[in-house]
Amino acid sequence: MKKILLASLLGFLFHIATPRAAQAQQSPVDTVKVGIYIISIHDIDFKKKEYSITFWLWLTYKNRDLDFMHNLEVPMAKTENRTFATIDTSGGKVFVMMKEECVMKDSWKIGSFPFDRQKLRLSIENSQFDARSMVFVPSLTGKHFDPRFTLRDWTIDSCEVYVAKKVYDTNFGDTTLPTPRSVYSSFRARLDINRDATGLFWKMFLGMYIAFLIAYVCFYIHSDGIDSRFALSVGSLFAVIGNKYIIDSALPESTSFTLVDTLHGLTLFFIFAIIAATAYSFSLVKKDKQKAAHRFDMITAQVMLIAYIVANIYFIQQAMTNG
Repeated sequence: MKKILLASLLGFLFHIATPRAAQAQQSPVDTVKVGIYIISIHDIDFKKKEYSITFWLWLTYKNRDLDFMHNLEVPMAKTENRTFATIDTSGGKVFVMMKEECVMKDSWKIGSFPFDRQKLRLSIENSQFDARSMVFVPSLTGKHFDPRFTLRDWTIDSCEVYVAKKVYDTNFGDTTLPTPRSVYSSFRARLDINRDATGLFWKMFLGMYIAFLIAYVCFYIHSDGIDSRFALSVGSLFAVIGNKYIIDSALPESTSFTLVDTLHGLTLFFIFAIIAATAYSFSLVKKDKQKAAHRFDMITAQVMLIAYIVANIYFIQQAMTNG
């Protein structure tokens, strides 16, 4: 009798535990294979921190409950425009293909501008299902961008596609989540780009260097024209400041010290040193030490020119190395 009761009890416990175990096991996660082909990147705007991109996107999956036509999300897009879309449900799978035009927001590294290297980022998510129900798998076949398209003044080093998890510190109203934290699968593409900035560099800084040279030639003006020396130096000072404001107007605000700030600050310092040297030379002239003043001007001129050139080469090489 005891054996019968024991067997009945075990059977009852097994009957109760079996549904719970089945419930504890999560249903298989749907996988979505994603491919991308970028055909155009244009309108890179440093001031607005944005760029425009046009690309083909295709997705292959089995679960027909997934609706990427209405639930595809490009989180970093300012604007999104779908110009073409098609769905094929033959063969037991769903194949979605679409063409997207997006204006993407991004953050630029301008510390080494114009010798900067940038990373353009693009990501997509599905707002319908989180990572517990659906994950992306990247399609690595073929190229991910058209090698025939070029960015003006830029060179594409590489294009990498991969998947990651995007964490949101909220449950979006889903009370079944144990913590206010949602995780979504994210398909991402990243392009590394750089540019040959030699022409742009001279276009930006030529005025600054000419202003320095104008101040520098003051050393070769005879002491009789001391007023002209001061006037040229002060005029060069304002020319450098104006050049900096023009360049800054094309760049986003930055709290860090950039190459633009370094070179302009260096030039202002040397022009100030020229003004100080001119004042000292003028004091020697007032003491009737013409030869001493001339010797001081010649020595100071060579020292300042060499120091200025060396300092510029050093900071520019650092920027080109660090990118």
